This record gives sequence, C-alpha cells and structure tokens, in this order.
Amino acid sequence: MRRIMGTIGLLGGVVLMAAAAHGEGEAKRSKAIIETTKGTITIELYNDLAPKTAANFVKLANQGFYNGIIFHRVIPNFMVQTGDPTGTGTGGPGYAFEDEFGAGLTHSQPGTVSMANSGPNTNGSQFFITVVPTPWLDGRHAIFGHVIAGQDVVTAIVNAQRNAQDRPLQDITMTTVTIQE
Repeated sequence: MRRIMGTIGLLGGVVLMAAAAHGEGEAKRSKAIIETTKGTITIELYNDLAPKTAANFVKLANQGFYNGIIFHRVIPNFMVQTGDPTGTGTGGPGYAFEDEFGAGLTHSQPGTVSMANSGPNTNGSQFFITVVPTPWLDGRHAIFGHVIAGQDVVTAIVNAQRNAQDRPLQDITMTTVTIQE
C-alpha cells in the first residue's frame, strides 16, 4: 500500500511540475497587435519556442520599425508577406540572423507566422502569414508565432487585386504594430 501511495504521490508531483512548466511557457508568450488598413491581426508570439526570432520581431516592433510598412507580396492560396521598409521585397533592418528551427513547429495550418528569407541564416525583418498549410516550408523558414485573431483580415489581404509581381494594386499597410507582454 505504501508503494502504491508513493507511486501516486510521485506521479502527482510529475503532473504538477508539467502543468507548472506548461503554464510558465504560456506566460512567456507575447502578443503582437498588427493594425492594418484592412483590419486588426493578433499574433501569439512563440517567445518560448523560438526565442531569438520572437525577440527580434518584438525589438523591431517596439522601435516602430514596422509602422507604415506595406504588404508587398500577396499570393492567394499561399501567404501574405510584409516587413520590408523599402516595399520591394529586398529590404531589411541592416542585419541578418541565424535560422531557428526545432521545437516541433511546423507550417501545418493557416495563420502560421514565419520569417521570410533569401536562403539559410538570412532572417531580418520580413515575415509572412500563411493562409493554407505549407509543409514544404518546414526547416526553411523560422516559425515564431500564429494568428489568434484576425485571420479573416489576412484572407482579405491575400485576396486583394495584385499585379504580375504579386504586389497589391492598392497599398495595404501595417499602420502600427504593438506588443503586449
């Protein structure tokens, strides 16, 4: 009987520790509120699972870097892309940082938020939000969050009329990006 009670006590302790650890991870997650000319998108950032990438996004947002930047690339049944201060798809913050993969993050659902890049370890400020599952991007683009509100806004952006280079015919802008810790 003591052995059974000891085992139950041990299992209870493990469950409590796991619950506490899960709670800690959730508590670390920030939210990004992206006000656009089409509406508001709220993103939960994976500060716990992609700390370097999420911290870069938070830093740029807190500096006002993203305010006024357009969505320069929209591809129906794929994604919307933004974060380039030049609006050309080639701009960034003036630095690059390494890819951050792992933690079981995949592009398995719409609303996945990932870094755009031009190859390995070339992350900067550009990011995209998916509108469909995009598993071929796993291990190629660092995931750092997901949309928790406003996926309908992402859908409105991706369905905007666009030119042959997938740029919206009328600018769609991130007016402000604010972080809630």
